[in-house]
Amino acid sequence: MKKKVRKNGLWVLLFLVIVLLCITAPLYAVYSPTEVDLGSVLQKPNAAHWFGTDRFGRDLFTRVLYGARISLMVGIVTAVINTIIGVIYGGIAGYVGGRVDMWMMRLTDILYSIPELLYIILIMLIFGSNVRSIIIGVCVAGWISMARMVRSQIITLKEQEFALAAFVLGANSRRILFKHLIVNSLGTIIVTVTLMIPQAIFMEAFLSFVGVGISAPMASLGTLAQDARTYLEIFPYQMLFPVATICVTIFSLNFIGEGLNLSLIHI
Repeated sequence: MKKKVRKNGLWVLLFLVIVLLCITAPLYAVYSPTEVDLGSVLQKPNAAHWFGTDRFGRDLFTRVLYGARISLMVGIVTAVINTIIGVIYGGIAGYVGGRVDMWMMRLTDILYSIPELLYIILIMLIFGSNVRSIIIGVCVAGWISMARMVRSQIITLKEQEFALAAFVLGANSRRILFKHLIVNSLGTIIVTVTLMIPQAIFMEAFLSFVGVGISAPMASLGTLAQDARTYLEIFPYQMLFPVATICVTIFSLNFIGEGLNLSLIHI
């Protein structure tokens, strides 16, 4: 158990380092992520450009940092929005029960049956290829898993003695739901959030890689990987660094979620 805790602690530290580097990038990044330098085109990693340069002479280290900022922002913002919607929706469905619960869950089944990629492409056709479109598209049905989890937790907890005691003491339904039931579900909610962030990051990277994600001059990790595809055989390092950043970020979040889940099991 101690080894697992130590291992998960290393993943937490690694994720925090990535977040800190992305947040503080403007403080130490020497080069602009968008400025073209035709005198430094397609350079290999060197002392001046740690990750090399792309076909427009832009520093890849700087672009990976700024791309990771966008990818992390998409993941965190969508996770927060999906958590708020899912907790409220699932909490109401589980607490009220009956016909309200049945109709609310049937609505989630309908939304879940439609491919998520279809939502995102339709929204991008309306609002354009930008961060806002991806966030909206991922959030259309991304809260359903959270809602279902919270609903099952609330159905179990509302029959517990502490909930019945709160009702007997005169607490109204709103207070019982938000102050007692949801609070006692926070452990499971937090674990689910840590797994929602890498899902959103992967979805954004996939969309950008296939060319329907974030458009220039903005660049995410998926966009950088897509740009490097043309030069994969000649300059593989251009693909290596953004893909490695995606993998490390997703793995660290998954291991953090797994560690939190194991901690809840042993409590």
